[in-house]
Amino acid sequence: MEFKHRPVLLEECMEGLAVRPDGVYLDGTLGGGGHSSEILKRLEGGRLIGIDRDGDAIEAASARIAALQRDGLPRFDALRGNFHDAKALLAGIGVEKIDGALLDLGVSSYQLDEGARGFSYHTDAPLDMRMDRGQALTAAKIVNEWSADEIARVLRDWGEENWAAQIARVICDRRKAAPILTTGQLVSVIDAAIPKKLREKDGSHPARRTFQALRIAVNDELAPLEQALRDIASLLNPGGRLCVIAFHSLEDRVVKNTFRSLANPCVCPPSFPVCVCGRKAAVKPITRKPVTASLEELAENPRARSATLRIIEHL
Repeated sequence: MEFKHRPVLLEECMEGLAVRPDGVYLDGTLGGGGHSSEILKRLEGGRLIGIDRDGDAIEAASARIAALQRDGLPRFDALRGNFHDAKALLAGIGVEKIDGALLDLGVSSYQLDEGARGFSYHTDAPLDMRMDRGQALTAAKIVNEWSADEIARVLRDWGEENWAAQIARVICDRRKAAPILTTGQLVSVIDAAIPKKLREKDGSHPARRTFQALRIAVNDELAPLEQALRDIASLLNPGGRLCVIAFHSLEDRVVKNTFRSLANPCVCPPSFPVCVCGRKAAVKPITRKPVTASLEELAENPRARSATLRIIEHL
């Protein structure tokens, strides 16, 4: 399958980045290169660095941007890795400061749609869910080897699944007879664990929370996120902006709280008349409330319905 990616909140991101023609920019979640292509079109003599842990994304985005490069667009570097390590990855190519960065968190449309990746509960496929297919940990390994308590914790903490303990128990019962190796088998387990009358009570697929939780666990998406945001914010030149798109409340909560802490780091008690801790704001918020997709975008791309964009600017 060709790696296609429809960039979410594209115009809002470009406006938020306020791209300088001669600036240096980071796309920390390169994907299919949709956002990167638009950044490059706004550069004249600048530079763009894209990071992705998915080799398919690196290949597809590089090909897409190579076609644009024939029109004389600026330098583009594609790095295989995780944006959590952006500081070290950029240092490795001699980049110490940037003028803006964009993160489009979560799983891409391509990864959802390609059955072999195992991200989707709509297609029966191997239970994989790795963004980096070179890593050892898969969803099948978690489901078949972790304890009931560990699985329940993952589903509860990262999927906000009310039936976490019941699903974990049924998983452990089923795997005694035979390993759970496909997404279809896991969906069947979830159906058995959640009472039928409650499966679609909130209007969503009953497997949505479990699949989200396993994907986050496999790819270690949340634990390093706060530090990654702080690291990238510290790379920004004065006036540089960081735009982050989140797709579920757990991600967005980390982004919101980290941005708030960077914009207001004072730890003095509220009763103090003046700040004595000496901690100064590193950034200012550009978005007071998260930006969401327009009705026009939702009509064209329903997957944008859960996207939220937050933006900060380095002081």
